[in-house]
Amino acid sequence: MILGVVVTDYSHAKTACAVMREALSRHWTVNVFLTDDGVHMIKDQDFLDMAKNEDAHFSFMCEHSAERFCKDVDLGELEEFVVIGGQYQNAELVHNSERVLVF
Repeated sequence: MILGVVVTDYSHAKTACAVMREALSRHWTVNVFLTDDGVHMIKDQDFLDMAKNEDAHFSFMCEHSAERFCKDVDLGELEEFVVIGGQYQNAELVHNSERVLVF
């Protein structure tokens, strides 16, 4: 199973992380796109630990949203395990996932 997770609202971060953790425990591939206020998840250690799991997890972050909401984060440090992109990556996530959840 390939699960797409789009996070637009940081208030749902704990729920989104719980869903991602469960999917990974089932050996599903989890594709994540962070946009709008959801980019604050990049400061969440639980999310960062999952994002660094290269075998099962691919993360994308909207550059425009990151620049707007996370001015204090060095995006260069994230490029090892997070693709900084745009809405094209969001469209790819939806296209390439079997199911998509939006938080």
